[in-house]
Amino acid sequence: MVLQLLVVAAGAPLLVGLMRQVRARLEGRAGAGVRQPWRDLRKLVRKEAIAPHGTGWPFRAAPPLLAGTTLVVAAAVPLVTADSPLDGVADLFAVAALLALGSVALALGGLDTGTAFGGMGASREMTVLALVEPTILLAVFALSIRVGTTDLGAIVTATASSPLSLISPVSLLAAVALAVVTIAESGRIPVDNPSTHLELTMIHEAMILEYAGPDLALIEWASAMRLTVMLGLFAGLFAPFGIATATAGPVALLVAVVAFAAKVALLGGALAAGEVFMAKLRLFRIPELLAGSFLMALLAVAASFFLA
Repeated sequence: MVLQLLVVAAGAPLLVGLMRQVRARLEGRAGAGVRQPWRDLRKLVRKEAIAPHGTGWPFRAAPPLLAGTTLVVAAAVPLVTADSPLDGVADLFAVAALLALGSVALALGGLDTGTAFGGMGASREMTVLALVEPTILLAVFALSIRVGTTDLGAIVTATASSPLSLISPVSLLAAVALAVVTIAESGRIPVDNPSTHLELTMIHEAMILEYAGPDLALIEWASAMRLTVMLGLFAGLFAPFGIATATAGPVALLVAVVAFAAKVALLGGALAAGEVFMAKLRLFRIPELLAGSFLMALLAVAASFFLA
């Protein structure tokens, strides 16, 4: 668990740097380098923490709460190993609740500033969250029916021991639904554009405009870890090869770390490459996209009962 946590915490900014580099190369630019996000975090940590006048504890508590919930999820979700001391937290509903708690805390921090941007971003984030969280629950629940438990480690272990079980309409529908909500949860195109500050397109960026210094560094780091966790969870559920089990030794853990890094880098690179050729959706079309993913997850649950 400690190794998995260290890999996610240290590798998340590198994943963001890799995605930026892939996008830059495809757009004909040189790019700032894979390690640039770590340089940005180091620069922000050295700056003074500034809070807008009139803000209270929700504004100050949002960054550590977002980072704390993300670290707990990163330690509990089966990414490098399917066996974790936090098996009680690795339940599907607990993980979804922790992810939602971090998003709600950040939205409350944006509202606490009293600015138009903060309120706009918070309302948009809650709209997305209301459709994303049920879809995550249904998509993974469809995979848990054949296992008989909502424990994520048990689901990944069962899939790794029987990979042919993924060849089914249930897995296809759940994979598509989870892929869409992963994009929405991490604030990527076509739901949100992390590289812009235009008023009409901002969702995540609108909530954090008033943050600076170490608080902003904590938010950016936590956001990178959430992206890594979501991509790692997707890879663990639908491509669990290489993941370590309870009886794994040091060599197996090393292989699991390499496999996890390769899978997440591949998914992140594919996501970044897709962003080059996709346009951001209009704000009022985003609920239609997320509702479509929710319908796919619902069909996956129905199909899991019919095909059981």
